[in-house]
Amino acid sequence: MTLEDIALQLTPGIGVKGAAHLLEVFGSAEAIFNASADELVFKARLRADLAQAIVRKKGFAAAEREILYCRRHGVGAVASTDPEYPALLREIPDYPHVLYFMGNLSALSDHCISIVGTRDATPYGQQMCNRLIEGLAERIPRLTVVSGLAFGIDIAAHHAAMAAKALTVAVIANPLPNVTPAQHTAAARDILKRGGALVSELPSTSKQIGAFYLARNRIIAGLSAGCLIVESHDTGGSLYTAHCADSYNRTVMAVPGRATDRASAGTNHLIRNRKAQLVLSADDIVEALMWDLGEDPATLRPQQKELPLLSPAESELLACFRTSDPLSLEALGAISRLDPGELSMRLVELELAGAVRHLPGNRYMKLWN
Repeated sequence: MTLEDIALQLTPGIGVKGAAHLLEVFGSAEAIFNASADELVFKARLRADLAQAIVRKKGFAAAEREILYCRRHGVGAVASTDPEYPALLREIPDYPHVLYFMGNLSALSDHCISIVGTRDATPYGQQMCNRLIEGLAERIPRLTVVSGLAFGIDIAAHHAAMAAKALTVAVIANPLPNVTPAQHTAAARDILKRGGALVSELPSTSKQIGAFYLARNRIIAGLSAGCLIVESHDTGGSLYTAHCADSYNRTVMAVPGRATDRASAGTNHLIRNRKAQLVLSADDIVEALMWDLGEDPATLRPQQKELPLLSPAESELLACFRTSDPLSLEALGAISRLDPGELSMRLVELELAGAVRHLPGNRYMKLWN
């Protein structure tokens, strides 16, 4: 982390996506501030006024004050170019270049799952939250539960993780060291005492606005291999988190509820529309995230197993998966040149053979080479 990293975040007019674009072009914040105005305009296609703001280092005075604020309040900061920055978060297109934190940031290098839901949690939702997290903690070493410290399912997930002796990380929609809502300050302290962390993308000068909550939800989705919605109304922030997770090619899961329960309307719709995998137990989550294929989250890859005997047609379709990256149904159709009916039939056959897995968003992933 350097002064330039925070200065880039605090330069007027740059924003999250602008910073990500400049880092892609120049490689580091230091290189961005060493670039000339012409390089910023012609190489990075930046507007002339924004290029001048960078050349004149307009964010540096604010960055110096921010560093002093962090030191005074015991807040850490990590840049996306630092090795300690959460690897999964760096993969999303709108990652925050600077992440402020308190506690154990390395918890976000473990088996991370985001668990969110409605603020109006029912006893059923809280019970399912407890049961699923307890089951995961028994099966998965180095489990980290990520949520937003909000009322309802979020705080239930944090408490359940701590009760199960798993780590938990709260993503806050305000500058640290304070937390929102203030009623959960004691829970935030417990999270830190038990080896977890509090994180925020917001510098100390940020004024509290409602839009920060939606922006925060993209970070919750980006930090984890998968996102589980326990309960949700048919609108709300947890559905936006699910949308973000799906757009980042993360596994989206949902707990079903009764058709007449308003608190389960959103999760039931996600499942019905095949936007989320149905989850009834911790085993379902382990299988959906493929945590049964290995222990180290940094090295999880498809198993190297000898395939059962496949027909020539099945082998030909499997050969379309040139890497372990998931492919959409449309991409497979374009590569294989099969009509939709025949393609669907062969994919079902490959699923039954254990050669591929169906993922949310009509995507398929090769399991074996």
